[in-house]
Amino acid sequence: MGTSDPSVEMAASKPCVLVVPFPAQGHTVALLDLAALLAARGLRLTVVTTPANAYLLSPLLAAHPDMVRPLTLPFPSHPSLPAGLESFQDCPPTYAAVFVHALAALHHPILAWAKSHPVAAILSDFFCGWTQPLAAELGVPRLVFTPSGVLGTAVPHSLFRRLVKQRPSDADHVVAFPDIPGEPVYQWKELSIMYRMYAEGLVDEEFGEAVRRNYLWNLESWGFVSNTFRALEGRYLDTPLGDLGSRRVWAVGPVAPEADAAGQRGGEAAGDLSAWLDVFPEGSVLYVSFGSLVVLTQPAAAALAEALERSTVPFVWVVGAGKDGGLVPQGFEERVAAAGRGVVVHGWAPQVATLRHAAVGWFMTHCGWNSVLEAVAAGVPMLAWPMTADQFVNARLLAEEAGVAVRACAGGIGVCPDAGELAAVLADAAGEGGRGVRARAKELAAEAAAAVMEGGSSRLDLERLVQEIPKL
Repeated sequence: MGTSDPSVEMAASKPCVLVVPFPAQGHTVALLDLAALLAARGLRLTVVTTPANAYLLSPLLAAHPDMVRPLTLPFPSHPSLPAGLESFQDCPPTYAAVFVHALAALHHPILAWAKSHPVAAILSDFFCGWTQPLAAELGVPRLVFTPSGVLGTAVPHSLFRRLVKQRPSDADHVVAFPDIPGEPVYQWKELSIMYRMYAEGLVDEEFGEAVRRNYLWNLESWGFVSNTFRALEGRYLDTPLGDLGSRRVWAVGPVAPEADAAGQRGGEAAGDLSAWLDVFPEGSVLYVSFGSLVVLTQPAAAALAEALERSTVPFVWVVGAGKDGGLVPQGFEERVAAAGRGVVVHGWAPQVATLRHAAVGWFMTHCGWNSVLEAVAAGVPMLAWPMTADQFVNARLLAEEAGVAVRACAGGIGVCPDAGELAAVLADAAGEGGRGVRARAKELAAEAAAAVMEGGSSRLDLERLVQEIPKL
């Protein structure tokens, strides 16, 4: 194998924080952003990955070669997953429970590796609850990284903690959360699809039990590290939440880098949006993207296309790679391109940089948490069209509490808005009706920037976390 490098051997002998992402882009990218912040502050990290996901670590390894090393393990084979599939990217929501169940098989390979590589703590995604018994076996603390906000994390944990297992007669059935500040109430259809499938018996019993255990294991952890900040979710950070096992929460967000530092973070851009945006006045363009997993139905895509044309608002619509077959109505792209007021992106777009472009004034979003924080940091107000997961919780937080969003569509997978009503919402938001929301978005952006600066709430929580990990 060649002569060993003494410096590498010495680094391997020092205790590290074992970082375990969940293989979905919205989860992995945010955890790697946090890992970069930890490495920059002197923590040694080992990041678990699989061969097909290893490329996502390249920027982190390049930036911190002396502090971060990968642990590449074969993805566990599983009879319910196609051979070669190693990422939840572009998978149907039903696969989430399968991934949670399948990844638990990494317990033993990691344990074998840890016998010769000392571990100080485990930092893992909240879909990697199986690392809690692993941490116990290694005799080290586990920290749960939550890619959702505090509220979006507390809601599903509350459901599994209370074992509210029921099959309601209709999707409008409401569920209350009396132990969460404000005592929010959500319709059944607005709850996490993983919980609803478990409660309604729509997933294999073995998978459902794995998901339930996952959430309960999280409640046994040392604490939660959340990509959020106090000005956005202070009411959920002020006192320990019983629905999170009364565990401590470190609020360290937003963790995404500045636009210039992001580069090709998350993917390879399909084209130069900046040049197209440069010709538009400040705040005049609507950016439309539903994230890396959501696929609109054909009727919903047709309604959106019609609304965009009828509203006359300039726009960028990111359809995504491999998700657009037949969705965009025939002739739509040609018409809006000829009019010089719209572009459809078939592939990945540099969202952080795009949202920070001066021409972008609104963001139509599914309210995935990464997208939410990227918009908040850019000072861009949102048109909320939630689909699943934590997105209904996030939409409520943004529209009703933070005041930085307007409801664009009631939402839900398969829900199709009325094109005329949606066009009216777009036109009103771009006009005088959206003035207050736009102003509030700028205020929250300033608060987000202050949170990560010297002396800011998120910076202080991050520094405390770095200091406390060796003591845990």
